[in-house]
Amino acid sequence: MTSWRLAPESFDTPDATALRRDYYDEVASRYWKRPATSREIDEGLTNDGVELLTPPTGQFVVGRYGGEAAACGGLLMLDAERAELTRVYLRPAFRGKGGAGLLLDLLESEARLLGASQMVLNTRLDLIEARSLYVRHGYAEIPAYCTGPYVQICYAKDLKPVSVSAPGH
Repeated sequence: MTSWRLAPESFDTPDATALRRDYYDEVASRYWKRPATSREIDEGLTNDGVELLTPPTGQFVVGRYGGEAAACGGLLMLDAERAELTRVYLRPAFRGKGGAGLLLDLLESEARLLGASQMVLNTRLDLIEARSLYVRHGYAEIPAYCTGPYVQICYAKDLKPVSVSAPGH
């Protein structure tokens, strides 16, 4: 049986870089309503702050399905309590296989390890699949916590501390 394997990984490995390019290609192409060019993808990824997605300021995660790079996501610590979910992406061929929920679970766990008690995110209204994923996983719409040309809706989720109960409790 083919299964998912997700783990933190440097944002600049060949697989992570390819996933980040695919992510940017998809969101830019949808926004512009035409295929993004290689030059536009390169420009979009230049100085995009991805280097902050390493502890202690953040984390980047890659998911593999059957050994193939299939998904990625990141989190950025905004302050001592809030982490921002960013660059959540599953390649189209791997959607519907349970990876998105596992990706969110791991990113939330990594955020807790960095001290976050809340995860926030911003997205565009046209990214309907992403928005419904977040709502399915407990994210609720909140007032905008940031501004920008692509910030059309914001969500948050309180990250409950992981409790370890004693045997028999």
